[in-house]
Amino acid sequence: MEASYLPKAIEAKVQSLWEENEVFKAVMDANKEKYYCLSMLPYPSGRLHMGHVRNYTIGDVMCRYQRMKGKNVLQPIGWDAFGMPAENAAIKNGVAPAKWTYENIADMKTQLKSLGFAYDWSREVTTCSPDYYKWEQWFFTRLVEKGLAYRKTSHVNWCPNDMTVLANEQVHDGCCWRCDTPVERKEMDQWFIKTTAYADELLSGLDNLPGWPEQVKEMQRNWIGKSFGAEIVFKLKDSDASLQVYTTRPDTLMGATYVAIAADHPLSRQAAGSNEALARFIEDCRQMTTSEADMATMEKKGVATGLTVIHPLTDDELPVWSANFVLMDYGSGAVMSVPGHDQRDWEFAKKYGLPIKQVIAPANDEACDLEAAAFTEKGILVNSGEFDGLSSAEAFDRITDKLAAMDQGKKTTNYRLRDWGVSRQRYWGAPIPMVYVDGELKPAEHFPVELPIDVTFDGINSPIKNNPAFEDIEYQGKSAKRETDTFDTFMESSWYYARYCTPHADQMLEPEEANYWLPADQYVGGIEHATMHLIYARFYYKALRDEGIIKSDEPFTNLLCQGMVLADTWYQEPDQGAKEWVPINDVQPETDDKGKIIGGKRISDGSPVIYGGMAKMSKSKLNGIDPQEAIDQYGADTVRLYSMFAAPPEQTLEWTESGVQGAQKFLQRLWRLANPFSDKASIPAVDKTALTDAQKDLRRKTHETIKGVTHDFEQRFTYNTAIAKIMELFNAANKFETETEQDQAVVYEALEAMIKMLSPIAPHICHELWSSMRKDGLILDTSWPEVDDEALTKDTVLYVVQVNGKVRARLEFPANASKQEIEAEALEQEHVKRFLEGVTVRNVIVVPNKLINIVAK
Repeated sequence: MEASYLPKAIEAKVQSLWEENEVFKAVMDANKEKYYCLSMLPYPSGRLHMGHVRNYTIGDVMCRYQRMKGKNVLQPIGWDAFGMPAENAAIKNGVAPAKWTYENIADMKTQLKSLGFAYDWSREVTTCSPDYYKWEQWFFTRLVEKGLAYRKTSHVNWCPNDMTVLANEQVHDGCCWRCDTPVERKEMDQWFIKTTAYADELLSGLDNLPGWPEQVKEMQRNWIGKSFGAEIVFKLKDSDASLQVYTTRPDTLMGATYVAIAADHPLSRQAAGSNEALARFIEDCRQMTTSEADMATMEKKGVATGLTVIHPLTDDELPVWSANFVLMDYGSGAVMSVPGHDQRDWEFAKKYGLPIKQVIAPANDEACDLEAAAFTEKGILVNSGEFDGLSSAEAFDRITDKLAAMDQGKKTTNYRLRDWGVSRQRYWGAPIPMVYVDGELKPAEHFPVELPIDVTFDGINSPIKNNPAFEDIEYQGKSAKRETDTFDTFMESSWYYARYCTPHADQMLEPEEANYWLPADQYVGGIEHATMHLIYARFYYKALRDEGIIKSDEPFTNLLCQGMVLADTWYQEPDQGAKEWVPINDVQPETDDKGKIIGGKRISDGSPVIYGGMAKMSKSKLNGIDPQEAIDQYGADTVRLYSMFAAPPEQTLEWTESGVQGAQKFLQRLWRLANPFSDKASIPAVDKTALTDAQKDLRRKTHETIKGVTHDFEQRFTYNTAIAKIMELFNAANKFETETEQDQAVVYEALEAMIKMLSPIAPHICHELWSSMRKDGLILDTSWPEVDDEALTKDTVLYVVQVNGKVRARLEFPANASKQEIEAEALEQEHVKRFLEGVTVRNVIVVPNKLINIVAK
């Protein structure tokens, strides 16, 4: 064993040994309990970032621990390889997306291996590979046959720069999430998957996921948005036509003063033929995002259509307005507007001078001022004719029953969830496997419908559009054209976890092995995927189940959402202008005597820089730490140890150079502690019958640590506190004087336990120390340390003695002392007796192993 800790040499040697012996290859074993741990697969951008490192280290620690607990562990990895960045790089650099993607995969694979992650690389999945997406295409045609996938004309968010449709969630502040270009509204034919068919099951299934964070489940409940309400019919004046609206508040129907319809509603477009202002308004709305977050904050605008509807209960005439806050794709594209009891409707009514009528009064007789704001709570009906005096709940039933009797409404359940639009107009994605034959849509006959990879980009159009070599085919003896839209990349990430189970099967999944590994026992990833990805993945899994491919209902039994990684930011203000961010690796910080940052200067030119605080690592603020540089400088084990020690997994991690250096120093000290025990023929076993008090204390500390760390790993996932406990044990063992063989034996026992418990976190150094201590086999294949309950037993117990609740003494008693002996001795202590003079002892309460409370009066 080397005298000094040399991480670079150790890690290269250990990783080679793992690879050569395929030690992480997972093999199905029906006689063994499985553990499938999965981290969200990365996009192959070419470089890992610290968010990747943290995410994958958490998953790796879980896997290595479960392996030591005797489980059959599967930990796969792959690449979410389709998407716009590859196309943008192709346009910018003149390199084909496939070449760019596969080169990046090779680079990132090398980085992942350098961190020592226990991946079964034989199961590696690359989603842009035809062998992968052929089954996705096949399954899509099954969904089409079942009516769960369909094509329709829809209003979409269109990015004119990236030339593609964006999901609502990909629109931020009215702009494309990738290129920040203002988004336009556009009407296009699109492919959809009918996620709404599973809305109720997606919602109820959340109750069967106790291992998911409540925050994520609540986000999904809100996204699915189940609500109970009524469909109400408003007949158009002087016409046989009508408007159907959905409302969750039929109790407010008597307060409706106008109806609002979407700008692209057929009635809006019809009325625009003779209304120039309305025509201009409709055109303006085409530039508007459909993102609900943006719509909630944008200015409410509208134009009167000149149309009128008849209130179903009062026969009042209500004007119809075209409004920018109503979307055609949500419900019927029309809403009943009750400005007295809906804030959005109130703002619109105030702006355009429309009537505001109160029909709900507070149940507690409090005042409500509709001049100041809408009253949106439920209460008691007023100004509502025959319904006056009813509660909102009572009126819900009475009003909907009356509408149903008139055939102008009914109770109904609605969902906020919308069908999943999967069409994308870009090239680098899986082709949608549909064919146009004689004006009809047909599923492809052969799979995969392969994406050509030898293409040239003009930066404007997809290379497969208007490309006869791809589009023009023969279908059952007839001329036909292929669909040239590609799948949304969320399609690939919605089932990759299942393909990992049988990645080489010549079918979508091989049922026996897939059902052995699935569902994944643990999923690790960012909370930013709480809605889209996780809902789509859950839908896909249920659809696979209903196809008869898998048996379980949910893809991920447990979910852990790791926090962000933060780092220091630095900037300069040239001529008092806008901030110019300075790369973190070009700054020499200056600190005060307490280590607090007070300033800094650029390494490159010595100019002063301003400290901007800590922020999420990002390219924009130039505060990203390159994991490879950190690995090269400190070693993978140090990076892994610090990632787990600096914060609990769910919380943000603050990356500091001093903290990383501290982690490395700890590993160096551990190496030095183990050095005297290396290459020894044998260490005598602990003789439990001949232990000194000091030896008992160290053994007790060892086994208390095993117990605490096991709890942290198994129940809490608080690896930071587990590491802290191991460090405490290290300090105790490091200070222990080893004068006899028995002394050596108890230190060796502590060291052995520490190395085992640290091995999931810092696997390379622990492997090397284990081998140097002449242990047989790999530490990977050893069992997790067991607690010796006998070692936890104390010969004496310290009691705190209180008199009337105030501490008066601390006394040591034999661990087997009786309650009577404890009471008697406590009452005889001089310092205690002093506080009992002149009073009568009423009661003595003994809390075993903790407290003696004497009650006197």
